[in-house]
Amino acid sequence: MEVKITQQQYNPLLKRKEIAFEVRHEQTRGTPSRLEVRQKLAEELKTNPELVYVKRIETRTGTMTARGEANAYDAIEQARLVEPQYIIERSMPKEKKEEAAEKAEEPKKPEKPEKAEKAEKPKKEE
Repeated sequence: MEVKITQQQYNPLLKRKEIAFEVRHEQTRGTPSRLEVRQKLAEELKTNPELVYVKRIETRTGTMTARGEANAYDAIEQARLVEPQYIIERSMPKEKKEEAAEKAEEPKKPEKPEKAEKAEKPKKEE
């Protein structure tokens, strides 16, 4: 698998590099996974793979070439602020996804005790 960055632009407001890339995948025969592309892009950019988020990857019909878009952030905190949650979840390895799902399934304790029912007012006799 060969990754070639076709366009790269730095966005100072969002503190990220916006990347367009092309992947040639004759050896793997299928569209590579987001995690594989993420690793290769991180190597090309000489950064940590946790800072790279692949937004889109599509194989062109009848070819062994895929095109896509990705963002590489300066800090992971910035990525969590800007990237949509579904993109963050797509970029996680399976082990981390399972851990996150287990944490979400744990029942949460109520923060406030339930309010006591209001006592009925005594009726006035007429």
